[in-house]
Amino acid sequence: MAELIAVQGDITTQRVDAIVNAANTSLLGGGGVDGAIHRAAGPELLAECRKLGGCSTGDAKATPGFHLPVKWVFHAVGPVWQGGGRDEDDLLANCYKRCLELAKTHQVKTIAFPAISTGVYHFPPKRAAHIAIDTVREFVEKSGVEVVRFVCFNAETLAIYEQFLAEPPLKPVA
Repeated sequence: MAELIAVQGDITTQRVDAIVNAANTSLLGGGGVDGAIHRAAGPELLAECRKLGGCSTGDAKATPGFHLPVKWVFHAVGPVWQGGGRDEDDLLANCYKRCLELAKTHQVKTIAFPAISTGVYHFPPKRAAHIAIDTVREFVEKSGVEVVRFVCFNAETLAIYEQFLAEPPLKPVA
């Protein structure tokens, strides 16, 4: 059984096999988590991302971690919140699922996720946390990942994740 934990901190300093970047479709950097990861990884990350040709919303692509203390960065493109009627929930869930698929491909045992889409994309934090935790619980065992760390930027987000992690799963975990 994989361990799912929430911590408050900086995702760029996590000592795990892979971190997830809350990227935009260009994969060429931006603000928030995306900008912090690009700055910490160094210019090699941008050069590698240029080769990937962007990424669709709800998908994820992998690059090496370069100057980060990780082997891999999984760049997940979450949806912009538009009120909930444009498949935002499914697109967000698919980000987490795709990252776990990449984890299996790259033999990742430990992974750290930010709260994808909850910054400048304005996805409601409680709704996003439920989707993140439920999706990870559903797919983590198939991925081979042993530790999932939800890295929260602030105390409010951490409290949401801790509350939802303490609740039993909504769906039976296989």
